[in-house]
Amino acid sequence: MIMKKLLLPLFAFCSLFLLAGCSDKVMGYSVVLWNIPEQQIQAGEVLPVYIKSNISHVYIVGKADGTKTEIPLWQLTEPVKKNKIGPIADRYADNAHTYASVKLDGLPCRAEPVNTAKQVYRLRKGEIIKILYKGKGAAPMAGKNALEGDWYRILTDNGTLGWCFSYNLNLYETDENGNKIGGEEIIEEIEEDKFWDVILANVWYPDYFRTMIDSGDIDTSKLHPSYKFDIDEENNKVSLNTPAIHENWAFNGYTKTDDREYTLKDIPMKIIYRNAGYIVLRYTDASGKPQDLNFVTIAEDISEIIAKEKERRNQEYMQIWSHGPVYTSSSYGKLTFNEDSVIQWTGFKLLVPNVIPAGSKNTGSAVVKYSLTKSLKANYDGVVTFKFDNSSDEVNFLYKLEGDSLRLEDTIGASKNGTQITSRGTSPVIIFFKKK
Repeated sequence: MIMKKLLLPLFAFCSLFLLAGCSDKVMGYSVVLWNIPEQQIQAGEVLPVYIKSNISHVYIVGKADGTKTEIPLWQLTEPVKKNKIGPIADRYADNAHTYASVKLDGLPCRAEPVNTAKQVYRLRKGEIIKILYKGKGAAPMAGKNALEGDWYRILTDNGTLGWCFSYNLNLYETDENGNKIGGEEIIEEIEEDKFWDVILANVWYPDYFRTMIDSGDIDTSKLHPSYKFDIDEENNKVSLNTPAIHENWAFNGYTKTDDREYTLKDIPMKIIYRNAGYIVLRYTDASGKPQDLNFVTIAEDISEIIAKEKERRNQEYMQIWSHGPVYTSSSYGKLTFNEDSVIQWTGFKLLVPNVIPAGSKNTGSAVVKYSLTKSLKANYDGVVTFKFDNSSDEVNFLYKLEGDSLRLEDTIGASKNGTQITSRGTSPVIIFFKKK
């Protein structure tokens, strides 16, 4: 505190010394970039510059009334010779009294008038910036359409220079005091963020849900209503649940980092809006590894789809059961299906270990969990999956109900796509059972 008290008079003394002791020799001429109403200096004016102080970060300039004053370095262009200041002043003339308020929190300020250029600053919503001049550059895209507006060279009140596209700016003119012309209070326009509204309005499911539903290849272990991404703004919750990720966070708002990109505060995630039915979550896990997760909206009732799939599987199994339920083969023993999916198979030694794992007991379970492609459906009714006690492996057979018999064909070497069998085995064992 003592040091601060000593330094303040020293700074004041140095400033007085600069003003009183500077010569009348002009080092160059500069254009004023930001209104200084307390000094009766307006943006666009050309002033003579006498001294540049890198210690105090000011220029000593001459005013129209013949007096000298200090102006922060960032509020003036670099001094040049008098015969070169004309074109520089002309560049700033059209927007000498133009300012803008920022409509979007986190709006990027870029090094060049290109949407992919390096970000040099992020503007705050409601921040006032100076519009310097218009530039040339490609407009940012919203999907397939270019946004309306222009690229402008801008100046912030901390001296940062950059380029900003005007789509998310409110441009306005000022008087000599820096007030909006007409004396109206600057009221920020709250832009309706339709993309964010869409994100909030929907529950988002992994994109493989759509693939499963469209193909009819339903894996009930992966298609589940709880596997989703959801923002509950009312209860301040964000949840991400997939077969591999189970996370919940407190929702503390977001920053819009680009026209369609949202970074959630205090959550290792960015949401990229693609369209009304498709978003990408750029999620960083605990190890620091980022991954892109695709999510879509689903109009269908997920629970109903799962229920129908379970019913399909149950009906297929019940057809096998009701067709028998006891089947016999002179070479492969006796196979009994029970209504509750419990099975007993005795005499299958010829299938061990090539088809049925060694050590398997003659009891276990049988379910229908796979489906067939259209080409396989021409020759088979479906796929039955056996799980024998004392074995962790599943054994799959294509099956066909014919008259008073059951035909099984093992699927070793067969091709699968998800829960769908797409081809027969390479050298299948075919078993014919008769109803007992």
